[in-house]
Amino acid sequence: MQEKYLGEFEQMVMLAILKLADNAYGVSIRELLIDAIGRDVSVGALYTTLERLEKKGLLTSSQGEAIAQRGGRAKKFYVVSGQGKQALNRSKNALETLWQGIQLKHKALYA
Repeated sequence: MQEKYLGEFEQMVMLAILKLADNAYGVSIRELLIDAIGRDVSVGALYTTLERLEKKGLLTSSQGEAIAQRGGRAKKFYVVSGQGKQALNRSKNALETLWQGIQLKHKALYA
């Protein structure tokens, strides 16, 4: 079976989950993406990606306890699976290999 590479957004979501460790749930993942990389992600796009990654076996999830502040709803926490970590490493190595010897030069813009 040929291994698939992760898309850019999938990688960002998975890395955010790894950074957040035990506090990785939808809102915290979205806030980290906004704060760390300035990417304002729609809630729908985030949850669609989380669901897709979980179906691929790259994430696992578990329900936290229901709390009154959330109207009795429980948070869904995410963890990157071993297979997910392998996929991240594969993508990282592929990008590092492709970037070797490349230097992007750009001209400064003058007013």
